[in-house]
Amino acid sequence: MAKIKPFRAFFYNPQKIPDISKVVCPPYDVIDTTQQEFYYNLSPYNMIRLILTKDIPGEDKYTKAAEYFRCWLDEQILIQDETSCIYFYLQEYKIKGEKKTRLGFISLLNLDENQRIFSHEHTKIEPKEDRFRLLEAVKANLSPIFVLFKDKHRLLARLYEQYISQHQPFVQLNDGVGILHKVWRIDDPSLLDFVQKSIMDTDIFIADGHHRYEVAITYRRYQREKEGISESVQRDYDYIMTYFTNIESRGLSILPVHRLVKDINLSDEAFKNKLKEYFELEEIREKHSFLLYLQKAGLRRPVLGLYKNKRYFILYLKSFTILDNIMKDKPGHYRRLGISILNHLILKETLSIDAEDKEKVYFDIDIDKLIVQANEDKNSAVFLLNPIKIEEIIAIASEGFCLPPKSTYFYPKVISGLVINKFK
Repeated sequence: MAKIKPFRAFFYNPQKIPDISKVVCPPYDVIDTTQQEFYYNLSPYNMIRLILTKDIPGEDKYTKAAEYFRCWLDEQILIQDETSCIYFYLQEYKIKGEKKTRLGFISLLNLDENQRIFSHEHTKIEPKEDRFRLLEAVKANLSPIFVLFKDKHRLLARLYEQYISQHQPFVQLNDGVGILHKVWRIDDPSLLDFVQKSIMDTDIFIADGHHRYEVAITYRRYQREKEGISESVQRDYDYIMTYFTNIESRGLSILPVHRLVKDINLSDEAFKNKLKEYFELEEIREKHSFLLYLQKAGLRRPVLGLYKNKRYFILYLKSFTILDNIMKDKPGHYRRLGISILNHLILKETLSIDAEDKEKVYFDIDIDKLIVQANEDKNSAVFLLNPIKIEEIIAIASEGFCLPPKSTYFYPKVISGLVINKFK
């Protein structure tokens, strides 16, 4: 059973911040150093200063984030809502020329570990230590985690049609990359009760925010042990700010994360011959046709795309038998993923490269960017993947398994700076 509740969010004061588009930013884990600098320069009150403070020698960046946060509260840059609300959140965007709308809401999710909350991503110690130190310093959820649920009661559609569409949003902005964000406050007791009851009987699947979710649980255990309180006593840190959206929504887009692989110390002919042990190779002369064919072929069977030295290939797996032999401990859904095939048959078996070697394997959703990088080094290749289906994610997570790292990119991201959950 999933337990949620409304909360009195902190948000940017429109009297002090008339253009909220200047102070929001993406989640911390998709921001590189160039983007970090961009958001720093956009406004002295941009959320980047809290979620991804600059690492300056002689300064503790977590203490600095807490100082920014306290100052913004003192100066009323950030103000608190007068009543407890659930915040309805709509995003409009275009992808491949198609206009889409994603409906969701932000509330607090209880961190009781007996709830049916499923993860699909392996987490790492370093980012968890980073997020723990930030949480300990600011004592607030600065960005919501992103979860999926099966909307059996048409909760989101009914809320939008019967209530939201008749009211003006209290936050509206275009984030500069063509995505429109709108947020409404829901404080009507009957609607809040409807939302809470609709979520109670559903499983929850984490899409983004695995590290922050695990950190929140660790922080909860740590604080409870330090305070010596029983489970019957509730604290603010027993909840985490969470964005919910329908697992079956057409507005939910999952993008593939492609790989640039460096240090392939084989001639093109030798590399092709090694690949032919596992794959049938078909060369496609033109890029547009290659991308289209990769997408269409992927509807029928797992395929990979390969770009090397200005040539495009489709890779068809000859047999699943070898995958079944080398991944006996994984479920069938996992073995047949394109990313599993790439990691095990190409990186490990063919090239003897660790899939998580940051010096040799680079990740990006931008194919053109990776191709440009590959053209600069004849020993590099780009491997292109089709997106993982939501059904595959749910099946694997439900069986207690995680996907390989950097398998999915849920789009669009839930931006940071709309609402904040500050502990008392």
